Amino acid sequence: MRSHLVYGAMSPVQNRYMLCQLVSKATRKFHRPATRVQDTMNDVLVKFAKANDAEKVMAIAQPVAERHPQAA
Repeated sequence: MRSHLVYGAMSPVQNRYMLCQLVSKATRKFHRPATRVQDTMNDVLVKFAKANDAEKVMAIAQPVAERHPQAA
């Protein structure tokens, strides 16, 4: 059940609002069109539960910065 995944993901992130925001960002980052959004969200919650530190969770959820070529 997803509630067990949520409680597991609460260990590194104590703030529930922040957890929702981070799970939302990470789900959008990791989602692939051929899969269900629910499965992607479950995978993200499992990754958060395995992370022992809040900084690792933040790193998972941070979007990858795109590099833009600078005009010379």
